[in-house]
Amino acid sequence: MKRRQFIRLSSLASASLTVPGIFRRGQTLLSAHQSGKRLIIIQLTGGNDGLNTMIPYSDDTYFKARGKLAIRRQDALYGHDLQGFHPALSGLKSIYDQGWLSIVNSVGYPEPNLSHFRSMDIWHTGSDARDYLASGWLGRWLDQHPGRPHEAIQVDQALALALKGDHRQGFALRNPQALNRAAKSPFLDAVTAHRHAHEEDMASYLYQTLAETQESAAWLLEKSKTHSASTSYPATQLGKDLRTIAELITADSDTRIYYASLTGFDTHVNQANRHERMLRQYDEAVTALVRDLKAHDLLTDTLIMTFSEFGRRVQANGSGGTDHGTASVLWLINEGHLVKPGFVNAPPDLIHLQDENMVFEVDFRSIYADILRSWLDTDPQIILGTGHPPIARLLIA
Repeated sequence: MKRRQFIRLSSLASASLTVPGIFRRGQTLLSAHQSGKRLIIIQLTGGNDGLNTMIPYSDDTYFKARGKLAIRRQDALYGHDLQGFHPALSGLKSIYDQGWLSIVNSVGYPEPNLSHFRSMDIWHTGSDARDYLASGWLGRWLDQHPGRPHEAIQVDQALALALKGDHRQGFALRNPQALNRAAKSPFLDAVTAHRHAHEEDMASYLYQTLAETQESAAWLLEKSKTHSASTSYPATQLGKDLRTIAELITADSDTRIYYASLTGFDTHVNQANRHERMLRQYDEAVTALVRDLKAHDLLTDTLIMTFSEFGRRVQANGSGGTDHGTASVLWLINEGHLVKPGFVNAPPDLIHLQDENMVFEVDFRSIYADILRSWLDTDPQIILGTGHPPIARLLIA
C-alpha cells in the first residue's frame, strides 16, 4: 500500500472508529494487568446536586435555602443521624448497608470554575484551575504502562479527555459488536495485510496501531460472548453500558480501566422530577452492576468511582432548580478494600460559604492519588505531579 493510499483510507476510517494513540518506539506490548484490580469510573455529567443526593437533613440551613426543593427527612433514606440518601437511591443504600460504599462529601478543588467544559477538563486532567493540560490523568497512566490498545475502554461514542495520553489512549466503543463491525472495514483489512510492508518509518506506528485495533476488536467481541448475566439490567443507556462492562470483566478481559457516563444533571429548572429520574437511572444501573460482579466474585478486585464536574449552589433559584456550584459528593464502591465504609467525612458546611457556594474540603486529586497508588500500582507524582494535597487514603491496597 502506498503512502497516499494510506492517507486516503485513513480519512474514511476516522469517522467510524476511535483508535488508540501511536505507541512509543521500543515499547513492548505487554499487559499492565498485573494486580488483577480493575477501575470503573462513572461520570455524572452536568453538575450533580450533592445536597439533594446525600441529604443533610439535620441542618436547618439546608431546608431554609432549598425551600420546596428540599428533600424532607421523612422521605430520605436513613444513612446516619446527620445525613441520608435521596429516596431514588434505594439500591445504593443497600450497597451502603453491606459496607461496600464510601461517601466523600465536599469534593472539589481550589479556585473552582463554574463552566461545565472547563471544570470537566480539570477533573479529566487533574490540573490546577489555571493550568491547561492536553492529556488526561488516566491517559498519562496509560503512557506509563505499555499494553494492548484495550487496556482502557470507554463505553461511549467518543473518548473522554481523561483517557487520552501523550502517546497512548483508550478505546471508545458503544458495544463490542459495533466495534467489531467497524473494525472489519476494508480500510483496516488493508492495514492488517500491509502492516509489515510499508514505505516509511513513521507509517509503521500507524500500521501497527491500527492493526492492533482490529485484533482487539475481534478479541473483545469474543470475550463479551462468554458472559452470562446473573442479574437483569435496566433498559436505559447506562444500564446497557454497565452490562457491556460487566460482560468484559466477567470474561476475564485484560482491560484495567472502564469508563461510562450519564448525562442530564444540569438542573436549572424544575429540578425535583428530573433529578429524581436521573438518580434512579444511576441507581438501577449501578446496583445491577454490583450484584453481577458480586455473583461472579469480582467485586473485591473492582473499584467503582462516581463523580460529577461540580455541584450546585446552596440556595435554590427562582425556577425550581439550582445553579452551578462548586463542591459535590463522590462515591467509591468496593468489597473489602475501603478504609472507612460509609460517610468518610462530615456533611457539607452550609454556613461558611464563598461567593454563595460551598468551600471544598477534599481535593479530588488526593482521591486520584490514592487510586493510583493503592489500585493502579503507580507513583501518583509521576501522573499528577507534585505540590498537591496529601493522599486521601481511602483504599486498602
